[in-house]
Amino acid sequence: MKILGFNAGMAERIGSRPYEVKRASSIGIAEGEGELHVYVVYLEPGRVIGPHEAGFGQLYFAASGDGWIAGGDGERIALAEGEAAFIQRGEIHSKGSQTGLTALMVQVRDLTALAR
Repeated sequence: MKILGFNAGMAERIGSRPYEVKRASSIGIAEGEGELHVYVVYLEPGRVIGPHEAGFGQLYFAASGDGWIAGGDGERIALAEGEAAFIQRGEIHSKGSQTGLTALMVQVRDLTALAR
């Protein structure tokens, strides 16, 4: 498992396109192949998604609020708003939040985090 942090200073300008692009930038996060699922996950305060095996590579982005993510050892790693956790297919993991969290979860059969 890997925690990914983002900020505008890390972004690269979006280059020339066949359409107008002015003063826009982006950060590449991951790439993959195969079946894809995208969810918005709402965790109420004190809620948990217990330990389970990831059937897909997962990018779990904290859009609002904060929470935690744990690997197979159960050790919780803080996940702040604006950060994402990268979970490999087959990895045992769990998720939760003490204060409430809205997350975007992208699952792709074969997903690879881009180097950071």
